Amino acid sequence: MPGGGGGGGCSIRAIWILNNLDSVVFSRRFPVVEKRWRTACKSENDSDSKSTAEGGLSYTVFPSLPNDSELLAAFLERRKREGSVRGFGIRVSQSAEGSDSWVDDPITRHIIGLYVNKEEEGDNNLLWPLILHVKGQYCILVLPLVEPRHLKAYARLCKRSDCGNAVGLDESLSSLLLDLPSITGAFMVAHALGDIITGDTVEPEVVVTAAPSVGGLLDSLTGSIGISGISSRAKPVAAPVASTTPSGTAVTGTVTSDAPKAGIRPLDKDALRTFITSSMPFGTPLDLNYSNIFSIKVNGFSASDLPPSDLKQPAWKPYLYKGKQRMLFTIHEIVHAAMYDRDEIPDSISISGQINSRAELEGLPDVSFPLTGFTKNHVEVLSFHPCAQIPEHGLDKQNVMFSPPMGNFVLMRYQATCSVGPPIKGFYQLSMVSADKGAFLFKLRLMEGYKSPLTMEFCTVTMPFPRRRVLSFDGTPSIGTVSTTEHSVEWKIILSGRGLTGKSIEATFPGTVRFAPWQIQRLPSSLASGSMIDEDSDNDTDGSNNMVNVEEFLMEKMSKDLPSVDLEEPFCWQAYNYAKVSFKIVGASLSGMLIDPKSVSIYPAVKAPVEFSTQVASGDYILWNTLGTCPSAAVAKV
Repeated sequence: MPGGGGGGGCSIRAIWILNNLDSVVFSRRFPVVEKRWRTACKSENDSDSKSTAEGGLSYTVFPSLPNDSELLAAFLERRKREGSVRGFGIRVSQSAEGSDSWVDDPITRHIIGLYVNKEEEGDNNLLWPLILHVKGQYCILVLPLVEPRHLKAYARLCKRSDCGNAVGLDESLSSLLLDLPSITGAFMVAHALGDIITGDTVEPEVVVTAAPSVGGLLDSLTGSIGISGISSRAKPVAAPVASTTPSGTAVTGTVTSDAPKAGIRPLDKDALRTFITSSMPFGTPLDLNYSNIFSIKVNGFSASDLPPSDLKQPAWKPYLYKGKQRMLFTIHEIVHAAMYDRDEIPDSISISGQINSRAELEGLPDVSFPLTGFTKNHVEVLSFHPCAQIPEHGLDKQNVMFSPPMGNFVLMRYQATCSVGPPIKGFYQLSMVSADKGAFLFKLRLMEGYKSPLTMEFCTVTMPFPRRRVLSFDGTPSIGTVSTTEHSVEWKIILSGRGLTGKSIEATFPGTVRFAPWQIQRLPSSLASGSMIDEDSDNDTDGSNNMVNVEEFLMEKMSKDLPSVDLEEPFCWQAYNYAKVSFKIVGASLSGMLIDPKSVSIYPAVKAPVEFSTQVASGDYILWNTLGTCPSAAVAKV
């Protein structure tokens, strides 16, 4: 079936948006796609009828879409049926055969099935795969087009006696979804719609180091509030940095977005209709960039903006830029780490990065450059914007060529290891010396092995105590300042404005922390009895309380399983304790990714300055208590 789930591409059958009052506030169906589905169903059902006549099994595929009230009833019935823990894809004793939790796969948190109450169709009324995306106060459901055989395969999974199917086995959910690229497209649609209805349509940040001229400042201010008439052109002009700093002073700023600040009203149905009609005509997603769609709606097109006859204008660049030309690149990296300081558990550190860009170039040029930092830094995952053409990369260099879209965009995303080593390493120790007093010790080394121009702008270490109330602490760090909140102690090692460049420092912090008297948290008798049926019972709760946070369930279960005499650290979530590090580093990437502005080529040739910057920030950078219990991932033995 062309354009279906098994081949390339993505088509959307229908979209529903539900609010927190259990009402369908928006829906859209695509008859062209639905006609293809009905044709495929007829062919599949005819084939099944022939198979049944020959002694085979039959499963008639449900051929039509439900109306809004039927969809809502099915969604509410699923929420009641799946309950709290089951709603997270966990099969328990109360899971019903045929339900998503029966498949026993966490993926069913996001890809769900609904049974539409169509009596005339019998039991074969499964609507799948529905992409469920929760954003703000809304639930967004997107139904992509797949082939009927995929729906039937999932229906068989819902009837299997075994659970937790291993990856690679026949008809496991993971292997089934790998054959459905339309699932990925449907997720992109759902996230785009979520950003629009909540006003989160923000373009990627691109940092520059030069102040704008007066004209640039005026353009950015007028552009950011949507006053295009002040400009000499009746369409959006790429907005330079807005700054109140005099033009002769070097500053660091952010290129403002061409996108409007959406989300003024709770749900802008007109904006949704415009976006859907323009971004996915006839149900096929083409361009999910809201900034492009909004600009087209507001400004239309001009006959003077036609590209040269020998060039084809791509969908991601509906307008041609005119004005002062330049290229901007920013590498953003997020560092995640789990530091144990134990011989039996290796430390883990990884980097999630992306290259953001903005091309203020006239016409439809091609931009190319060699991106260094590949093999030696073990880049594990790599993906590019559709505008990029990527040949086979060399030993340590990747040639990138792209036809840039308008506005800020993400040129590339990647996962990598740290080329230098952890920016912060050391240990954190905490032990309870009494029921309400803990002794701790930090010994950290910052920026060891890091040289100029790498600069750590700030660094903060936080000790969270979510289940104990902090009364006071005693201790003086070797550097920095300390403050407390009701449930944490915060150590600011490097304050903003006092960056660390070209050297490493050692920071120590011994001390004690006092808590309010511990009160035993009695769990309900149902949890104490260990009954899984009672633990997950939803019979006494209304619909709004069914989706209990699964983390709360796991925390209570773990606390229940720990004998009270062993609760030496009763304030810690799931009996673990840790410190979290937050920092920001500028000057270079930690993965080794690098763009040399002098090596950037633009064709046709044009004199346009190229600016390059980097920003590195901490993600989940955790120091686990070396004296306590800690989670770790088992390493496969080869």
